Amino acid sequence: MSGDDRDVVVVGAGPAGCAAAVFAARDGLDVAVFDRGRSSLARCAHLGNYPGFPAGIDVGTLSDLMRAQAERAGCALVDDLVESVERPVDGSADSDDSDSSDDPDESRFVVRPQEGDPVAARRVIAATRYDGEYLRGLDDDDAMFEVHDHGDETHEHFDREYADRDGTTPVDGLYVASPSDADRQAITAAGRGARVGKRVVADARTDAGWWPDAAEGVDWVRRETELDDEWSDRDRWVEWFDERHADGPVDPDSERFTRVREAAVDEALSAYVDADEEAARAAAGHRALAERLDPEAVVDAHGTDALLDAMDDEAVAAYVAGDEPNADRSDEASP
Repeated sequence: MSGDDRDVVVVGAGPAGCAAAVFAARDGLDVAVFDRGRSSLARCAHLGNYPGFPAGIDVGTLSDLMRAQAERAGCALVDDLVESVERPVDGSADSDDSDSSDDPDESRFVVRPQEGDPVAARRVIAATRYDGEYLRGLDDDDAMFEVHDHGDETHEHFDREYADRDGTTPVDGLYVASPSDADRQAITAAGRGARVGKRVVADARTDAGWWPDAAEGVDWVRRETELDDEWSDRDRWVEWFDERHADGPVDPDSERFTRVREAAVDEALSAYVDADEEAARAAAGHRALAERLDPEAVVDAHGTDALLDAMDDEAVAAYVAGDEPNADRSDEASP
């Protein structure tokens, strides 16, 4: 089979799909996001209730920002329409068996796009609202689809209650982040995607030898100054992990326990950044927003450039003179 092998393929780059992709990629998974469908977000004229945008945000800018964030996290964005998700038939899994291979390194799925080469994927996240036809055949149709009458016609739609709250489904490795009836707002769709992304990360860690209680992680960045003398010591984190998992399902004296503990402690400590790194990340975030502002869109009815008007005059003058504190505007210091 041609094409790339991916840890995760996300179908749909709306709020749910991008959120799931970012969480998965930030944990080190190799993620591809396919999108060329008619998204629900694209039908909106303006979003006025998405947190963080006091005057609202146009859907084009929000979509660009979400895609840029996914790419920055390491995702590959593919402008192609997924036509089907199938079981592998090249020997990596039994196409006649609904159960996946026991080998965590084997691909469970073949994702076939409309134009590009098929892609092998260990996990697939369905994050589209338009339909679930591309998933047909992965499970019994009666389980995946619901039938209802509309006038004199019978219609069949993907059952949006097919997946559990965390996106898991009866098909091992298949997750659904598509907004349900309760997730019709962009912000709730993004929240569902984040929940599914966290579930995918936990399941991938479990495949790598972590046990469920240890695999449940968080994605955060905290100030290094919050670490007091006790918790700045790596041995204290090791002690904490040993205490928390002493009665767990894995022998504390085993190589597996030691390996997972080292990875968990590394992750915990890496979440803390110093003041320079915090400032660099803040600058990178501001720059990423500024790069996607339309200069024509911020000119008000009186012809005033609202962006320049909002900036401090001394800061503008210093920037023009090249004396601003962050004169190097490269991305070298950004994460």
